[in-house]
Amino acid sequence: MEKNLKTYLHKMAEMAADVCFPRRCPVCGKVIEYSGQLICPECVTSLSPVRQPACQKCGKEVEGERMEYCFDCGRHPKTFERCFSLLNYNEAARRSMAAIKYQNRREYLDFYGEALCLRFGNVIKSLHPDGLVPVPVHPSRKRIRGFNQAEVLSRRISAGLEIPVYPDMLKRIKKTMPQKELNPSERFHNLEHAFGPGRSYGRMNTVILVDDIYTTGSTLEACARVLKMMGVKKVYGVVLCVGAGN
Repeated sequence: MEKNLKTYLHKMAEMAADVCFPRRCPVCGKVIEYSGQLICPECVTSLSPVRQPACQKCGKEVEGERMEYCFDCGRHPKTFERCFSLLNYNEAARRSMAAIKYQNRREYLDFYGEALCLRFGNVIKSLHPDGLVPVPVHPSRKRIRGFNQAEVLSRRISAGLEIPVYPDMLKRIKKTMPQKELNPSERFHNLEHAFGPGRSYGRMNTVILVDDIYTTGSTLEACARVLKMMGVKKVYGVVLCVGAGN
């Protein structure tokens, strides 16, 4: 009875929120016509889900089933075990990610968090992770933006999969140049000493790094190295978008 009451009250709260603060589509930005939906049905087709075959390390699509790794992962071994990537970083995804970060559309992460849980929830739970660790942003950038999109996404995933979030396990200790302005080699050197150990949560076997975009993997690689230095045995990643970075 108590559970049914809580569910009813939650639904009522959602309906009230939809009336007072209409939900907008994370792709087109328009108010969604039907209550309870997180995206316009027609806008779903603008997004490009990563399809198989995909790289067994970073999750990018590869050309044939015989290819275990993409060109970049085959040439440059990674410290993290594997990354699960939801979408190809096409123009629709690019605009949506930009709106989240630069226009404070963090509510768009409700849809993406739910989509990640639906797509990868079972495999993530099968790893028995100790927690989710969002990739940190520099404090000065977080003050300007008001939030860390990776942390917000982590909390959405946590709500769906009941895995704890450790937002301060890593810290950003160096403000770096924007990655989009650098080539693959420069990207890693730009981030090589950008992250450091944060708060200790005791011994951990497996953690899931969470970020919004994977291009060359420099960010996940730098974070994974710090986590393993802290004693974490296995580091996996989960990202919203994966782009061509080879």
